[in-house]
Amino acid sequence: MALSTEFERALSDLAEVRDRLARVQRFEGYSAPAAVASGIVALIAGVLQARLIPLPAAVPALHLYLQVWLGCLGAGLALNYGAVALWMLRNPRPGAHSQFRTAALSIAPSVLLGGAVTAALVSHGLFTLLPGVWFAFYAIGLFASRGAIPNAALSVTVGFAVLAVGFLATPLEAVALAWWVMPLGFGFGQLAIGYLLSRERER
Repeated sequence: MALSTEFERALSDLAEVRDRLARVQRFEGYSAPAAVASGIVALIAGVLQARLIPLPAAVPALHLYLQVWLGCLGAGLALNYGAVALWMLRNPRPGAHSQFRTAALSIAPSVLLGGAVTAALVSHGLFTLLPGVWFAFYAIGLFASRGAIPNAALSVTVGFAVLAVGFLATPLEAVALAWWVMPLGFGFGQLAIGYLLSRERER
């Protein structure tokens, strides 16, 4: 009986040490305001698309669609990694740079492969697959960097995965380029991540 109690206590202590180590190693450079701002940018891009090309079909409209959302991507990257750069300037300790390298390397494959697949789909005119592919690679990136973001963000990861399957493997592909699709994922998804980051910082 005593041996069982000691064993359970040892497991409990080990779990506590593991949780504390995870908190210490978690990358703190991701910014809640930057995540929220990038979500707002995605919502604005959705409104812009709704006014210009609600459901693009012709080639010029498809290229404009691509410009709108690649521009949104550029703005989101600038906001989030600009915030990371500021954080690193304020935290010049060696551990901060190590944490950044770990976080950057975890998400880099999904970004690079996502870009390559995007180029391939565009070159073959498969524009309707783009939203599903983008959602899929973002879900993969979130999962790969799960150690650097709040645990609760797993629900956002699952949400992106569900959207990816929905727009790649169901008749939803017919409306994949509609103006509301990208804001549904990246607009509200980034807002949710910003909220979860903010709540974790408050704790």
